[in-house]
Amino acid sequence: MPNTTVIWGRVAVTGLILGAVISSAIAQERSVAVTAIVDHPALDAVRDGVLAELKANGYEIGKNLKWQGQSAQGNTGTAAQIARKYVGDNVSVIVPISTPSAQAAAIVTKTIPIVYSAVGDPVAAGLVKSWQASGTNVTGVSDSVPISWHLDVIRKVLPTAKRIGVIFNPGEANSAAFVDSLKNRMSSRGYTLVEAPALHSADVSTAAKSLVGKVDLIFAPTDNTVASAFLSVARVADEAKLPLFAADHGMVRQGAAFGVGLNYAEIGRQTGKIVVRILRGEAPGSIPPQTSAAFEFYVNADAAKAQGITIPRALRETATQVSK
Repeated sequence: MPNTTVIWGRVAVTGLILGAVISSAIAQERSVAVTAIVDHPALDAVRDGVLAELKANGYEIGKNLKWQGQSAQGNTGTAAQIARKYVGDNVSVIVPISTPSAQAAAIVTKTIPIVYSAVGDPVAAGLVKSWQASGTNVTGVSDSVPISWHLDVIRKVLPTAKRIGVIFNPGEANSAAFVDSLKNRMSSRGYTLVEAPALHSADVSTAAKSLVGKVDLIFAPTDNTVASAFLSVARVADEAKLPLFAADHGMVRQGAAFGVGLNYAEIGRQTGKIVVRILRGEAPGSIPPQTSAAFEFYVNADAAKAQGITIPRALRETATQVSK
């Protein structure tokens, strides 16, 4: 290896000892604290993906990694308490999964690195000003899927559908921004949007029932409130024979007939790679926010049958099959 000088942090080291510096950085204990707004499969998969990526890069719990994680159980006040605790613990990196948890963390610290994950629109959420490197303590990975993908799949599965009902929590900036964009895109495609707001998990079933008889299908976006009570939406869809489309494969597994979504374990791994870069010395503000392009089409044949729809063969053959 050539004896090339490399700048590591503020210290100049040679190429011959760079590996030793990295090994030393890994050997020192680092602390990563994860917080999620609720417990549900997608967010859990993100958390597990982050931990798997840390382990793959030499960070192991009990050796050189202190790991802690908490769920706010759907309560934004609790999310703020968790974030303040992590700041008090002076952790190395905070990994908030979901928009409310990320917003809570960003409010309480401007110095501890924050690597958010599964945030649909970090700009609309006020986490970063743009998709460029922020220059602050915040960066992360978005789970946004282009709206055109959703609408294209809906058109292929239900070509005569005109009225689309969407259940969402208008109190989540991520969800509100998505629904606004959805509304803007729908008119040019001949769709009418019917909104069914649900501020709390207990409201989700009522919101779903309010759409029966008014829409041709229900669309469930990546909304944490809806995800936490999604089984109740699936029950309404089955009973009413109303097609249910979701933006998350976990929801398809729980009873949506079909959907376009991302692999949340892979989003977790992608998030974990950023955390590793920060643990090894990079500033979060120098790392641009990222998105994932690993879109997949999911089908739940049992749910499709219960809801009275047939998935076109061409789509079905390219889909990832899931079941209840």
